[in-house]
Amino acid sequence: MRLHVATSGHIGSPLLLVHGWGGDHRAWHTLDFGERRVIVPDLRGHGRSPAPPTGYRPADLAGDLLPLLDEPVVAVGHSMGAQVVTALAVEHPEAVKALVVIAPAYGADDEEERLIPGRLAALRAEGAAAALRQLGPLPAPVTEQLLATPGHVLAECYAGMYTEPGAFGVRPESARYLARRTCPVLAVHNVPEAAQWEASLPGQHPRSRTAVWPEAGHFLHVERPGAFVDLVTSWWDE
Repeated sequence: MRLHVATSGHIGSPLLLVHGWGGDHRAWHTLDFGERRVIVPDLRGHGRSPAPPTGYRPADLAGDLLPLLDEPVVAVGHSMGAQVVTALAVEHPEAVKALVVIAPAYGADDEEERLIPGRLAALRAEGAAAALRQLGPLPAPVTEQLLATPGHVLAECYAGMYTEPGAFGVRPESARYLARRTCPVLAVHNVPEAAQWEASLPGQHPRSRTAVWPEAGHFLHVERPGAFVDLVTSWWDE
């Protein structure tokens, strides 16, 4: 899989920025990491990368990223991207120094779990139109990226996160899979209950940290790019 990738900078441990469901590399354009080395791919089926019919589990998407990496990275993932970088850290621990997960698309509680079959059926029938209904109001650039994503990609990514064998989007499976992460993790949530759940998971690296921005929305790194960059760089520099 030959992914489209943008790079910048040349200093420090590389930052790998992995967008969310229906996004692409432009989701990170508001972030300024200065001269730090940054690697920003379009995942399989998204943006300018090819969209084959299959291969959309988080572990598949993580495996696509390996050829882009020539040394261990600090892997940053938003929403579905948080599942992808988690899979990268679990399945390929030698490739990841640390994780930053933003509003991660794992840890779905019982109420959300009950909605998954209906949402998946709608995605398979209607593609991006169903995704827009399910997500609600979005920043205009995000809507544009979502509408450009093929319907089968949205549906298969959703299934990969929640219903396919090995999926870890639902809370019990999330807890078991996240326990396999051995690197430090900075988890940035906008929902306090989700942050509390993640912070309570046993066996976390002693340098892991959970931050909560309850005043922000799901795209908190887009809403507050400067504060997000400061949070990530200060945590890593510590």
